[in-house]
Amino acid sequence: MGGARVRRIVVPDVAAPGAGLPGAEYASAFELGTATARARTPEQWARAAFEGSPAAFRGMLLIGWTLVLGLRLGPRPSPTHVLGWSIVTSDADSCTVTASSRLVTAYNTLLVRDDGVVWITRVRHERRIGRVVWGAIAPIHHLTVPWLLRRASRSALRG
Repeated sequence: MGGARVRRIVVPDVAAPGAGLPGAEYASAFELGTATARARTPEQWARAAFEGSPAAFRGMLLIGWTLVLGLRLGPRPSPTHVLGWSIVTSDADSCTVTASSRLVTAYNTLLVRDDGVVWITRVRHERRIGRVVWGAIAPIHHLTVPWLLRRASRSALRG
């Protein structure tokens, strides 16, 4: 199962923080199909994806988030943050993290189901330039999320 399959899906209608983000102009969802989804909590999946990525890649994420998007991140490491993103909720079925800046407010929600993990991202542009910046970042986001999910899945199988 080294080639875990991740596909872009229609954003599911779920009651999660950020799901009703007023004025959200962007939403995407990616699904990792895996029978081992319940081997981790949603927060553990979020940590495996963000914090378990290679140090150089984490550095690139942090540079993009802070220098490009201007996100204000919290402490790393922290039991209340995932790679600086503030944990809004964390339970048996979902974990939502958030970060914001003068440009955007973003929420990432990881849902754990019996047959897989779903990663939902919602973004609201706080300024017009936020739309431009996110428009440039979105294609990178579409490559990064599947990669992070596949990598987290491989580490779950090893773990």
